[in-house]
Amino acid sequence: MLNPNSAIERVKNHLAYKLGQTVIEHRHNGGGYIALFKKLYKIKKQHKKEQKIYQQTIQVFPQLKYPSLETCPDYNEALRYKFHLSYILGEVLIKAYQNWYKGAGFKLKNNIKKANKEFQIFREILKEFKELNGKTLMAIKDNKQLFLKEFPRIKNILKTHQNYQPIMNNIFHNFNYFMQNFDLIEEWLLSDDFKEKYKKENHPYPSLLDPKKLNDENEKINYHNIPAELAWEMNLPLPDRYEFVGFFLHTNGEKAMERFLKEVGVVLIGAFGYEDGKRYISIFNFLISEACICNDLKFAIGILDVNCQKYDKFCFLLQNKPVLILLRDPIDSLKSFINVRHQKNGFNEIFKIDINNTDFDKINDRIVYVHESNGCFNPDTNQKFPSLESIKALSDANHWMLMYNIRRNKTIEFFRFNKIIYIDMMDIVGDKTLFTLEKLSKILNFSAPDKNNK
Repeated sequence: MLNPNSAIERVKNHLAYKLGQTVIEHRHNGGGYIALFKKLYKIKKQHKKEQKIYQQTIQVFPQLKYPSLETCPDYNEALRYKFHLSYILGEVLIKAYQNWYKGAGFKLKNNIKKANKEFQIFREILKEFKELNGKTLMAIKDNKQLFLKEFPRIKNILKTHQNYQPIMNNIFHNFNYFMQNFDLIEEWLLSDDFKEKYKKENHPYPSLLDPKKLNDENEKINYHNIPAELAWEMNLPLPDRYEFVGFFLHTNGEKAMERFLKEVGVVLIGAFGYEDGKRYISIFNFLISEACICNDLKFAIGILDVNCQKYDKFCFLLQNKPVLILLRDPIDSLKSFINVRHQKNGFNEIFKIDINNTDFDKINDRIVYVHESNGCFNPDTNQKFPSLESIKALSDANHWMLMYNIRRNKTIEFFRFNKIIYIDMMDIVGDKTLFTLEKLSKILNFSAPDKNNK
């Protein structure tokens, strides 16, 4: 009895597989063509009967409907059976039957020979690259003729990079796109540029397309006609429309730095969101938008925390830009953190103060300290004083603030190819600010500050 939860059994129960298997058995066992055609006819007739019974059954008992093939635990392995000689021969027979009135029967012998050659190619690729997943196999199936036509070139690329697993993973993960844009991708993956920038450095997230061409709007394929979600999947670096990356931290002077950068014509693009690829997608879409392109301002990416999925990938997909890291004495930072104040209930309740108002308790009640004993921000708190208990929470390695400092140090390893500039927060305080901005303007490619605008 057929197991509906086994994708392998269900694929082997496909008409194509059963017909092809019968042809192969007939070759081994011998017998005339008339006997073979009778067997094939009976199989087809029985299969049609079984399908009819199944459809009638699920109309009465819908709960007996088979689960989607893709949900079966052996789905990936089952797809390989579609490249077995049995399945390929069966597809040829079905196609010949469907087009019999067009003279397909006269072409059957040649088509069977062709199917045998195709099987040899598929067997070779499946044997050599066992890591092919279901998505890749479906892409090969959907682009079968193109794959067979370009097989020698495809094989050459796979053999060339077989020891560079990150690009192999990228190719197989995006195999449909790889096939449909093969000429362009082949040129890039066999280029000296790719070898130097990615393969030689063993880059963990190599781009499937040439970043230089992607930044050129005159190219057929560029950042403007690739969805951000697909760009993330293909490891494309972010569009080259920002000057640097800034690693800032709350209470480390990030608001002051943001204000000073704005004064010299640099706008920070916020990197927020915790889900896989969300930050990248948000920034990508902004960098190709008219708001970014049709603007005289310059842009930088500001990173305020490191809590997101695939954070290492996000960092590696930033272009080779300078990295600005703002530092502050940790004790000063901690003191500032627990003293963060906010207006009670936000700005929904504006309390009017005048000379006749002597209700000082009510006036005092308008200010709250928003970091509670657990070290978390709560804008709705009623906390009237800083919580010293929060110091213990903030010292916990799992707290996002300390985690940022710990992970930021690890993050620097992701930017080992970049120029890194460290700035102490005290260098943007008072008279030092102008000098610091002048120095940074020469390194980070923005306008020097106006000395008359101190």
